[in-house]
Order: sequence, then C-alpha cells, then structure tokens
Amino acid sequence: MTGRSGRDRETRPTSLPARLWRGRNSIAGQVFSVTAVIVLVLITTAALALVLQGRYDIEQNARDRSLATAEAFAHAPGLPAALKSADPTAELQPLAEGARRASGVDFVAVMTTDGIRYTDSRPELIGQRATGNLARAAAGQSFTEVFRGDPSDAVRAVVPVRDARGTVVGLVSTGIEVENVGNAVEGQLPLLLGAAAGALLLGTGGAALVSRRLRRQTRGLGAVEMARMNEHHEAVLHAVREGVLIVGADHRLLLANDEARRLLDLPPDAEQRYVGDLGLDPRTTELLLSGRVATDEVHLAGDRLLAVNVRPTEPFAGRPSGSVTTLRDTTELAALSGRAEVARERLQMLYEAGVRIGTTLDVVRTAEELSEVAVPRFADFVTVELLEPVLRGDEPSPAAGVHTRMRRAAMSGTRSDQPLQPVGDVIRFDVPTAPMATALAAGHAVLAADLHAAMGWRAQDEPGTKQALDYGLHSLISVPLQARGVVLGMANFWRAADTPEAFDEEDLSFAEELGARAAVSVDNARRFTREHATAVALQRSLLPRVLPELSAVDTAFRYLPATAGVGGDWFDVIPLPGTRVALVVGDVVGHGVHAAATMGRLRTAVHNFSTLDMPPDELLGHLDELTDRIDQLEDVGRLEDGESGAGAEGPGLAGEAEEPPAGITGATCLYAVYDPVSGHCTMASAGHPGPALVHPDGRVEFPELPTGLPLGVGGMPFETARLALPEGSRLVLFTDGLLEDRDRDFDSGLALLSETLSRPGRSPEQACSDVLSAMLFPVPSDDIALLVADTRRLEPDRIAEWEVPDDPAAVSRVRREAAAQLRDWGLEEASFTAELILSELITNAIRYGNEPIRVRLLRDRALICEVADGSSTSPHLRYAATTDEGGRGLFLVAQYAERWGTRYTERGKVIWAELSPSGGEAQVPLEMDLDALEDLAW
Repeated sequence: MTGRSGRDRETRPTSLPARLWRGRNSIAGQVFSVTAVIVLVLITTAALALVLQGRYDIEQNARDRSLATAEAFAHAPGLPAALKSADPTAELQPLAEGARRASGVDFVAVMTTDGIRYTDSRPELIGQRATGNLARAAAGQSFTEVFRGDPSDAVRAVVPVRDARGTVVGLVSTGIEVENVGNAVEGQLPLLLGAAAGALLLGTGGAALVSRRLRRQTRGLGAVEMARMNEHHEAVLHAVREGVLIVGADHRLLLANDEARRLLDLPPDAEQRYVGDLGLDPRTTELLLSGRVATDEVHLAGDRLLAVNVRPTEPFAGRPSGSVTTLRDTTELAALSGRAEVARERLQMLYEAGVRIGTTLDVVRTAEELSEVAVPRFADFVTVELLEPVLRGDEPSPAAGVHTRMRRAAMSGTRSDQPLQPVGDVIRFDVPTAPMATALAAGHAVLAADLHAAMGWRAQDEPGTKQALDYGLHSLISVPLQARGVVLGMANFWRAADTPEAFDEEDLSFAEELGARAAVSVDNARRFTREHATAVALQRSLLPRVLPELSAVDTAFRYLPATAGVGGDWFDVIPLPGTRVALVVGDVVGHGVHAAATMGRLRTAVHNFSTLDMPPDELLGHLDELTDRIDQLEDVGRLEDGESGAGAEGPGLAGEAEEPPAGITGATCLYAVYDPVSGHCTMASAGHPGPALVHPDGRVEFPELPTGLPLGVGGMPFETARLALPEGSRLVLFTDGLLEDRDRDFDSGLALLSETLSRPGRSPEQACSDVLSAMLFPVPSDDIALLVADTRRLEPDRIAEWEVPDDPAAVSRVRREAAAQLRDWGLEEASFTAELILSELITNAIRYGNEPIRVRLLRDRALICEVADGSSTSPHLRYAATTDEGGRGLFLVAQYAERWGTRYTERGKVIWAELSPSGGEAQVPLEMDLDALEDLAW
C-alpha cells in the first residue's frame, strides 16, 4: 500500500534519526541539523573554556605558590650571611630541601646573582649556571614565568636576596614542573567530558523531537521548495509580463493572472466561469475549448495582436488534465525593434566611453580616447581641439576672445586620407555663424545636418571647406567640452560618403552626452597635470640638489618621483662637528602638494635639530613631538574652517568641495650618524626600513634596528643602535618604494637589492645606477629615494689625544704638546690661535668640569679642537664687565674660531672649535700672554 505521499509504507524508515536523515533537505531536517550543531558548538566551547580556565587557575596557583615560597625563603633571617659564608651549599641545601617539601614545590634553588646554583633539588645541578633570563631579578625585581628549557619546563619564580644595605647578593628560584601542572588539569578531564556528553545527548534529543513535529506539519518540504512555491504563485499572478490562463478539464477558467486580465479585458468574476461565457474572440474561444497544442498563434484581442501558446497540464491524483495558455502582446514589437537596437547600441557606446575615456590622467591621451570611441559606429571622423592653457594643465581664462583659437589635440577616422587639418595645428573660429563658433557661444552642441548649406562654416576657410566637401564630408555636430561651466575645448563629429545618413536630433543628444562625459575626464587630467607640475616644482625646490663634499663619506643619490603623483620621500647628508656626518632618509605617506610640503617641513626640522648635535633617538623624539604639534594645529584650523563655512567652497571654484589636507601622521624617518674617528655608526628609525651594510668584501647584510613608531603617532620612545663599521664599508639608505610594488613584496625586494649591491669595485654613482637598473619598476607607484655612502676612516696620524689631570699646571704642558703636534702637521700658522682656544677650554674644564678631562685635535679640512669633561654643565657666552677678573673665555673662543659649539655625551660634554688651517682671518695680538689668559673663565 502507499501513503498520501505516494511512497511505499513498507520501505519507510522506522527510527527517528533515520527519518530525519531521509528528510535532511526538508525544513524539519534543517532545523534539526542547525539545532544539533549549535548545541554541539555551545557544549564544546563551554568544555574548552572550563579546561582552559582550569589550566589557567592551576598555573596561576603554581605561580603564586612558587612566588610565596621564594619570597619567604629569600627573606629568611641569616640567608645573606649564609650566602657570604665559605660553603653556602653545605648550609643552605638542607634548608632548601626542607622548604621544598614543606611548600609542595618541585625545586628550591639558591643562586648567585649571575645564576650559579648553590642548592637544588637535583644535586647534580649544584654548581651549574641556571638557564633563562635572570637579569630582572639581578636588578632587584621579583618575577614569575613559564620557563621552557633545561633541566625541565617549569612554572618558576625568581626573587632577589638583599643584604642589610639593600644590595642584591643572591637569587632564590622556586617552581613547579609543567608536567605536574598538566597532570592536575588532566585529572579533571573525565568529569568535564562526561558532563559534556550528557548535555550533548539531552540537547540532541530535544532537537530531534522538535524536528519530528515540524516535519509532520510541513509534509517533508524544504525551505527552498516552499519559498519557490510561494514565489512562483506571486510571480505568475502579479509580476509576469505574459498573460497566463489555466483552464480545467470541464472548460472552466481556474486561474487568470493580472496580465491576462488586462490583455483579454476579462471581468472581475471571470474565474470559475465557462470559457465560452467570457466574451473572447471566437477564434480564441475555439482554441481554448479544443485542448489542442498551439505555439505562437496570432489572435486578435480588441486592437491588440496576441501570440498564444497552449499546453496540456499533467494529470494529478487521477483527475483529467486541463490546459495552460500564455499570451504575449506583439503589437509594438515590430515597431520598437529597430529603435531598441539603435538605443542599445548608443547605450553600449556610452558605456564604452565611460570605460575607455579617462583611463590615464594625461590630457592629450584623454582627447585621443574620445576620438577613438566614436569612430566608426557614430561618426566617420572625429577631431578634438583644446585650449592652450588646458594642454599645459592651467585653468582656462574666461576672458572674451580666448575661444577663437584652439590646438588640435586628437583626430581619428575610418580612412587615413582625410581633408582635415592634422594634429598639432592651431584651429581658428573667426566666423561667428560657423557651427563651432555658434556652439561655443551658446554653450551646447550644434547640428549642421548639411554642410553644403552651412555658409558660416564655408566662409571660415573657403579652400579648406571646398576640399572637405569634395572629399565627401556632408554632416557635422560640434560639441563644446565644458566642465564646471568652463570651456575646455571642442569635439567635432563628421560624417562622410561612407555614411550617407546625415546626423539628426537624436544624434545631437547622444553627441552632447558623449562630450559631457569626456569633458569631465579632460578636466580631471588637466587638474592632475597642474597639481603634478606644482608638486614637482615644490619638491625639486625642497630636496638637496648637491651633496656636500666630506672626508667622512663619499656619497651619491638618486630620486625618482612616482608616475601616479609626487610623494614625500626625502634624503639628506648633513655635516656634523668632529668630522662626523648625518645620513637621513624619510618618507611621507601620500602624494601631491601636501606630501611635498610636509616633506619640506620635516627636512627643515631635521636640519635645525641636527645643529643641536643630538643623538639620533633624541632627534627623532623632538621630530615626533613637532609632528604631533603640527597635526594638532592643523586639526584646529580645519575645525575653525568647518565652523565658519570656509571649507564648503573656499577660495577655489564655486561648488567644488575642497578636501582638508591630511595630517603628517604616517611619515617615517631613518637618522644615522657616522663617526670616521671611531668607525662607529649610531642610528635610529621612526618606522622606516633599516639600511643595507655592504662590507669591503661585497657581503651585504641588513642590520636589525629597534624600529620605532612612525612620526606623529607618539607613545613610545625611540631607541638607538650602534654599529662598528669595517673600514671601507658602504651604507645604502632607501625608501620602501625602491623595494615593493604591486608585483613585488618587501622581502623579494630586499633579496634583489642584496644581490645587486654585492658586486664590489663600483663607485657610489655606479652603484646607484646599477640598483635602479635592476630594481626600477616600469611604472613606479611610489617615490624612490636612494642614498649610497662609502665610509672612510680618519687616519691615526691625523688624530692627537691627551688625558689632562685635574691640575691647572697641566694646561701649559698640554698646550705645548699641542703646538708641537701642529708643527708636525705643518700648521704653524694656526698654532697660536689653537693654543689660545685650548688654553681657555682646558682651564674652564678643570675649574668647572669633572674628570676625566680629555683633549683631542683632529686634522681634517679644518683643524678641530675638542675638550671633553665629565660634567654636563652647559657653557654660556657672556660679556664680562670691565671690572670683572674673568668671564671672557668663551668670548675669545667665539672670536678666534670659525665655528664652535657643545655636544653632550652619555658621561659629560665636549666643547669643540673649528679653526682654519691657515690660522683664519682673526689676528691675535702678539703681546698676549697665554699663561695669563688661563685665569679667564666663562
């Protein structure tokens, strides 16, 4: 026997899960599946959370127990004395073992401050050094950690042991092995898993009961089937634009949708009525009563021609079949087919115009794309003329008469031989009645359907127009290219003998729409050209054009702006006192004038901060504060502009909203200082990639730097890295635009750069050229800044140093030894000035500074005198009164030195002065007593 659904009852599954599986695509099956999955996810998540929480609690308990045991043992009376005894192990090992057993920890180890064990639960480890980082405990800080390593993984605590003076004299480490912590967690798993299994069983059973009842009510239908049935019903009745009639086997109308009622003008009560009583055309009535199959038979319904299709329905539940009839109105189909094809082609052309016009931000190329789109489907020839300022990227002037001259920027045609003026010629519109001049004056497109009758156009250039007419040009549409109410140029669409149909009014509307779209693209390209030219000019004025010649480094550079727009990359080489040099490279996020201006502000700030001779990390810190302050001021300015309404139309074009400039946040900088005397290079980074270091043998490495946050972000201090450079090393600084682009990531760029730099024997200029040849992208999307610096060391015979005792009598001795060194260098002319300056600086260092006091002479392009002491007191230049006995020291130094200044070190300061090797222009009185000058002070 079969059930109501037609399925064999003997084959129906008897179990509930089997029935749910058979109906898994039904609504009931989906509800069961979703509910079971949700229950499973919730129970799994809860079990996992309980396991993790249990593990966390046990581990935290292990930390607390270990720390409490370590703290108690570390503060035990007599422990510092035991650590200082002759045999700490003998005294402390029994105590440590007793504490371990009492507290329940796995080990108690007493160690020296550098980690040597005095005691341990494993005697074989006594005397060995403990692994891991114990520096925090040695510095006086207690801590806990999960330690991974030998002799075993453990949750341990390390506590410093202090003596009566608070000095750390040892360490106490206690802990519980990770394996024991894990065992405690695993002991709870059976209970958790049992509870989860029970909850899963209850949840699944409940979902099965709900699904069983839902399946009975929905008769096993799925959500898709039920939604489809409803959608089909609604669509057939109301949305389908074909008439649908369903006629039963008794020839009564069972269903008529809205479209069938409209086409056949059926009465409201038509359903359930006999077909012959509906008042239809006799031929249509005969077709519906016959029950025969029909395909696209044309029947009359009032003044409409209907295409009728009839198909029989399938028998259902032993009932005889009826028929389904569809009706389609074909009255206007023939008339509209031709116009629809033309409209479709025009829409396709407008779509292609939107895609093809403006693919680049080049004015001429945009004009060429306009001419190419319309040929040959709309016109046989297209010419585009633009005003001269537009071609340069300038704003066209609205003054009278400027539109009478344009330059032909683009031309396309179906044939290569044509009678029109070529690209590049100046096109004049002197006759006001010519179609071109009329369109420009009226501000809209003008149609000249018959050029033979266009007398104004013929009077424009009689020989040229006669040649064009003889060629076969017969119809023209002139469209002014306007954007934001400003005329940019003119587009002319020509038809020749190849297209005998003349342009009509519909063509005029299409040409105007095409010209409007193209004008926007031309204006965008013009504005980009103007902004790009402005940004390039600004950027070139802000970047260094010539690098200084220095003894410390031999440099070369390359800078390439991005094709998408000028950015904010920059570089610099800044001489510093003491023959040192600062190498700088930076990058401002973004493109355009704002990025270039921001770059100039940051570069100027770096120059100003470098004059203070700060360490790299301090300089970047000041630069970060300056950047943040500038951003805050700009935010205030933008807020005030918004409140006053100045940002709506501003000083620019009416109706054009100006975007406020972005902040500086996102700028990066790498600042490196190289000292040719010591060969050391200190550097710090604000979010910028580190340099490449090329060794004399060609080996390339990229030193790891503590990279800080970009400028303007704030919140974290910058750190300095110090590198010892081998003599003859090469430093390569760059921006990320050199390495990465759309088709290459940063790591691949680093590998290619390393391979390119590894070839030795090339000058910095050659290295720059080789790097760009190997790594330059065809169309770079970001600026590229590259700075190559070959480092040099200052020869030892050009350096003289003395240690000065804290004794005023040592001044004369150092002064004489310095004079002897200057004679050896052949600098006798500068000897007296150098002695004077050294005498003043050394005397003041002894009087007001701290030891150690050192004197150093450097012979470079200038003679450099340096006096260093251990005091950070800042000297000040002042003018002594006539009654003062001292106070003229720095005044004399400033008078006789070409430059002088102070730089601060980690343990004091250095006062330096640069002298000309020839002695300078300042004349020192010969009768001046240098010994007497030692009494002067600042």
